[in-house]
Amino acid sequence: MMQPPRVQAGNLRIVGLGPGDAGWLTPEASAVLANATDLVGYAPYLDRIPHQHGQVRHASDNRVELERARHALRLAEDARQVAVVSGGDPGVFAMAAAVFEAIEGGDPAWREIDIAVCPGVSAMQAAAARIGAPLGHDFCAISLSDNRKPWSLVEQRLTAAAIGDFVIALYNPASKARPHQIHDAFALLRQRKAGATPVIFARAVGRPDEKIIVTTLRSAEPSLADMSTLVIIGSSETRMIERAGARPFVYTPRGAGASP
Repeated sequence: MMQPPRVQAGNLRIVGLGPGDAGWLTPEASAVLANATDLVGYAPYLDRIPHQHGQVRHASDNRVELERARHALRLAEDARQVAVVSGGDPGVFAMAAAVFEAIEGGDPAWREIDIAVCPGVSAMQAAAARIGAPLGHDFCAISLSDNRKPWSLVEQRLTAAAIGDFVIALYNPASKARPHQIHDAFALLRQRKAGATPVIFARAVGRPDEKIIVTTLRSAEPSLADMSTLVIIGSSETRMIERAGARPFVYTPRGAGASP
C-alpha cells in the first residue's frame, strides 16, 4: 500500500538584518529571507527586504513583539517557512527573546518546531566600526527604555556600569514618549565619570541619513539622541586620536593602564 505523502514540517528563523547597509547582511540571513514563505516583522524592517514572488509579508507595529512572535509560531506550525526579522542582531534587545518568551508560555507543541537564530551585525558593532574601536575592552549594553522595566532598575544598572568603569552602549535612548530619560541618564553618568570621557552619538548607521558626532561627556547634548541613535560612552581608558580635517578615531585599549 502506498503511504500518503508526508507533509513538510514548517520552520522558523529569527533573522538579524544588520543596522541598514545591505553589505552588512550575512549570507545566511540572505538565504533564509530568499527561501521563506512568510516574513514577519516591524513594517519598516520588512520594507528593507526585496520582494520575492509568492512570499507573504506580515507587518505589525513596534510594540507588539509577543503577539508577532505568537503569530510567527502559528505560521510555522502550519508548515510554513517563516522568517521573523529584526534590525541589527535579533538577540540584542530584539525579537529572539520575544519568540522564546512566547514558546515558554505558549502551546507545548511550539517547543518541537525547528527554530534557529540567524545573527546580524548589531548597532553597537556598526557604530564602533565607524569610529575606531571604542569597544576594544570591557563594555556593556543598556536599554534606556522603561516600557518593560522600571526606571529605577535602569538607574541601578547605569550606576553599576559607571562604578565598574565599563564602556557603555546605550540602546533606545529617547523617543517622543520618553524624551527626558536620556537627560536623566547623562546627569547620573556625569556624577560618576570624568567630563573628558569620550561620547559618540551614532545615528542611522549604514543608512543614507547617517550622522556621527564625537564629543565628551562634559560637552554632550543629550537631545541629539533619538530612537535611531546608538550612544557610546567611554571608560576612563577610552582615548581619542585627533586628526587634521577629520573626526577623531576613538578606541579603548585592550588592557587596563595601557600606555600609548
